Amino acid sequence: MTETIKTSPAGRKPDWLKRRLPSGEAFNQVRELIEAGRLHTVCQEAKCPNIWECYSHRTATFLIMGERCTRNCRFCSVSPGPPEPLDPDEPARVAEAVERMGLKYVVVTSVTRDDLVDGGAGHFAGTIAEIRRRLPEAEIEVLIPDFRGDAAALATVLAARPNVLNHNIETVPRLYSQVRPQADYRRSLELLGRSRDLAPSIPTKSGLMLGLGEKPEELRQTLLDLREAGCRILTLGQYLQPSPEHLPVEAYVPPDQFEKWRKAALELGFSEVSSAPFVRSSYHAKESFQSLARSMPETE
Repeated sequence: MTETIKTSPAGRKPDWLKRRLPSGEAFNQVRELIEAGRLHTVCQEAKCPNIWECYSHRTATFLIMGERCTRNCRFCSVSPGPPEPLDPDEPARVAEAVERMGLKYVVVTSVTRDDLVDGGAGHFAGTIAEIRRRLPEAEIEVLIPDFRGDAAALATVLAARPNVLNHNIETVPRLYSQVRPQADYRRSLELLGRSRDLAPSIPTKSGLMLGLGEKPEELRQTLLDLREAGCRILTLGQYLQPSPEHLPVEAYVPPDQFEKWRKAALELGFSEVSSAPFVRSSYHAKESFQSLARSMPETE
């Protein structure tokens, strides 16, 4: 079930990891709209391989609170460094961009802001409120940092009533010291479990990257931990090295293995699972949420 194809990160990528380069009128329109609004997207900052597809379908994942992160995860291409002060007008500009793009499902994430008392939770809540003010029917998913385990910060975000609360576990606990040295596996699980307890009607979501050196039994245990924490939506995707300074790829996982993990996750009790080499946290997020919503009891 968990056999992988190992290859040198410096060598040629497998055929299933080839993607066309960004281009086209719709792609350029979205890019220009983002630039005109002085906004950031994780699509650009994290060098997402799906940027052509998403921008071409006039979608994007908004990255709020600046383009510099107070943490330095070894897998992420978002620049670390001293962040700028929060821009109080940013929530309104995000909402304006959402309206101009005609989005009905919006994904908002952020850099990690350990320099802020609430970790930026109030800025998340303000962004949700501004989007809802312009587009009351919009469905909103937030991909949040761990807020250093601050329960009050999490409660602030949940009080703004996002449709989905996403927080990525990213990898198995053994690899945290290499992959996410400033994060804590148990703290992330506790955040997901606390979200379930505080707002059981808001589904929680998480994701992992494969190919960092995780073992099959470790991955399975991590999935069990996520289910124990109440996580209902799962994403699994291939880790790709953003630059030579980042962690190397330990294994390229072929598509059929991703499919086997998808089926295994469903058997473990996840409601919705997206599992393929190019899957990322917000990839087809609208479809996953709406599929889950159709299966939810009306009283939930």
